[in-house]
Amino acid sequence: MKVLESAENYLESILILKNEKGTVRAIDIVNYLGFSKPSVSIALKQLETNGFITRDEDNHISLTESGKEIADSIYERHQLLSKLFMKIGVSEGTAKDDACKVEHHISQETFERLKELYDSLDR
Repeated sequence: MKVLESAENYLESILILKNEKGTVRAIDIVNYLGFSKPSVSIALKQLETNGFITRDEDNHISLTESGKEIADSIYERHQLLSKLFMKIGVSEGTAKDDACKVEHHISQETFERLKELYDSLDR
């Protein structure tokens, strides 16, 4: 399923925050992404409506199976692309920024070949 880049960013952010903090609330996403509370609220409502997240009685946010699948995929792309860009001499900040731009638009076929390339460079 193809989702919008902004939704992918939210899902990836929820995954990262969950890994770092254990629980995620809307304010954590506001602080992490630097977006306004109303913007985050609207986005979370959409993600919930589309079945990518759930919220419990304490408003803790969790990824559904489909949300986690998307978040894991985007996060893997971000990590690998960042490392690959740094390996070829790009500064860390630029590598991470560029990886964030590329991760949403690269085909699965190209990503798989880049993984193979990275693995061959890492030997």
